[in-house]
Amino acid sequence: MPRTAETTGFKFNHTMIRVKDPQVSLKFYTEVLGMDLLDTTKFDSFTLYFLGYDNSDGKLTDKEKATGRFDREGVLELTHNHGTESDANFQGYSSGNSDPGRGFGHIAITVPDIQKACERFESLGVPFKKRLTDGTMKNIAFILDPDGYWVEVVPARLSL
Repeated sequence: MPRTAETTGFKFNHTMIRVKDPQVSLKFYTEVLGMDLLDTTKFDSFTLYFLGYDNSDGKLTDKEKATGRFDREGVLELTHNHGTESDANFQGYSSGNSDPGRGFGHIAITVPDIQKACERFESLGVPFKKRLTDGTMKNIAFILDPDGYWVEVVPARLSL
């Protein structure tokens, strides 16, 4: 079905997930997955962290990253409810992949060389949910972020 005039210009902007400890999650998404922190917005009881890939070869300024966060696609919003990082009784969030709470499944990133990417994740001690050698789909992998969310890793060209 073709797009209607009313939906022309719509684009998928971001997905939000809640995280227990923002410093641990930010380190994972920036250092392990190579995302840029685009912007941070603090409120009294929670803080929002917006991440994405800067595909401009590093030419975006911090101001351009922050002001353009709603005018791009593929942004990940991490929401931290203050206090969860130091609450010994906090049980964490549902990743969406088990009951109760099954629903949300994963985010996905494409990589130029999936074998090299998975070798790097392995060397960094990143936990895998599914390695390239597991199951019948040998061309995708799943790693886990610090909160147990699944991150699918796929090659830039994937035939299903």
